Parts: sequence; structure tokens; C-alpha cells
Amino acid sequence: MKLVALCVYSTRASALFCCMVLGLSACSSLQPQPRATVYDFGPGAVAMAPANRMAQRPALVLSDVEASAALDSTAVLYRLAYSDAQQLRPYAHARWSMSPSQLLRQRLREQLALHRPVLNAAQGVVVGKPAMNLHLELDEFSHLFDSAQQSSGLVRVRATLGQGGEGVERLLAQRSFVVQRPATSADAPGGVRALTQATDALIEELEVWLQQVEQAQGLK
Repeated sequence: MKLVALCVYSTRASALFCCMVLGLSACSSLQPQPRATVYDFGPGAVAMAPANRMAQRPALVLSDVEASAALDSTAVLYRLAYSDAQQLRPYAHARWSMSPSQLLRQRLREQLALHRPVLNAAQGVVVGKPAMNLHLELDEFSHLFDSAQQSSGLVRVRATLGQGGEGVERLLAQRSFVVQRPATSADAPGGVRALTQATDALIEELEVWLQQVEQAQGLK
């Protein structure tokens, strides 16, 4: 009888233990998961530029920025060049407010509009002279680690400048840009700051290039 009672007690204890484990697992699954921190490139201009800041430069039609499938998301991506440079990894608790291509276009439009009229491809606005058309392909946008302590924001873009409309454009120029800016910390916030700085530096290089093409083509 004692053996039977012991077996019954043991069975009940095991069942109670299993219920406790299942209960803890259920509670754990119900716990709110950490929310991802959302980043963008910052507020941009906080004051209107004076009207006379608009230089008399040719109008520019800015198309949507194309990007590879790997960059067509809001993930903040990084690479470990010292370990496996071919693998893009997302930060678990960080994301962009929009895809990198959308953020780049927004920032580019904002900055270029300080010096020239910038139009959307489907805006249908008629300008005095044939507008230039700027097409961008975003090939790389990642936080690149050369070592565990040293990293940078890497942006690589292919730019094509044309002129014309209705599906037929005259090629004016084409160029690839590669810009890196060092990260101040080896984490998502450091990568975001470095990528923002690299994007702004890229836009400065694009503006200089646009002016060089305009001068070479006699478009000023």
C-alpha cells in the first residue's frame, strides 16, 4: 500500500510540476516583447531658407530611388567584414521609419531644392527649359564592421542623369558614388548616425557632380 501511495504522490507531483512549467511558459509568451527603436535622418531644415537662396539652376526631375530586394525593407542592416562580409544582418531592435531608398530620396529632394526647382516624375509641371532627370540606384546601405571595434556607415549609389521625356531620354552622364563615414559606437545608434552622415556627404557630392554636368552641357 505504501508503494502504491508513493507512486500516486509521485505522479501528482510530476503533473503539478508540468503544469507549473507550462504556466511559466505561457506567462513568458504573454510578456510584451521589446519594441524596436525607429530611426530616420532627423528633422532636416528647421527654418525656411530666404527666397533669394534659390539659385537659377536648371530644374531637376527626381525619380523614385531604386534598390535591391535586400534593401527594400525598414531593417537597419550591418555586415561583419572581418567575419563574413557577404552576409547582411538586421539589428533585432532597430528599424528605419521608411525603406532606405525612400529616406534617401526624401533627404535628397530636401537638400537639392535649396539650389534648384526639384520636381516629381509624375508632377506634370512644365518648365522653361527641358529639365534634367536624375535616376538613382541604391546598391549598398549598411553599417560595415572592419573589426569588432572599428566600423562605418557605407552608402553606394549609381546615378544616371538624362534629359527628355515621354520614355525617351538623352543620356547626359552616369557615375557611381561610394561614401563612408566612421561610426562612433559599435551598435545600431552608431550605425544610424554614420549612415546619416554618409548620406549627407553623398548628397553634397551629387550636387557638385550635377553642377559639373550642367557646365559641361551648357545648361546653366
